[in-house]
Amino acid sequence: MTSEDMAGGARDDAWAVMEKFYAAEAAYVAAGGYGQADYGEVAAYLDPEVVLHQAPGLPFTGTGTWRGHDGMEQFLAAFSETWESMEFLEQEHWGYGDTVVVRNRVCFRSRATGREVDALILQLIRVRNGRMLECRPFYWDPAAITAVCG
Repeated sequence: MTSEDMAGGARDDAWAVMEKFYAAEAAYVAAGGYGQADYGEVAAYLDPEVVLHQAPGLPFTGTGTWRGHDGMEQFLAAFSETWESMEFLEQEHWGYGDTVVVRNRVCFRSRATGREVDALILQLIRVRNGRMLECRPFYWDPAAITAVCG
């Protein structure tokens, strides 16, 4: 096996982790989030030392940095209070080794207003031992996301 094959395999493994995480995250939100959904399905794809760096100023970002399983559960509680549903419309990914960059086009529906927004999000993600270790999402149009939440 060449080093290129090994890098491709690691990239594919990182992407495979993220595909499963995205499905678990969408199911968690759809089930109502904190107190109504099984967080264990999401946590299965998170490293114990996971760190999520959210951009400040969005309705669900809070302090902007969320650490560990408890922090991620708190983030997803705020996230699922904001969104009634999320549907992945398009996904592209690129990566090398333990790092993957994902371009997501997502349709979110606001719990507060019932309105939808078609959002483009670029995420820089690192994976360790088959679980997400770090995530940095970049939203193309944060104002549109804030506006739909009312």
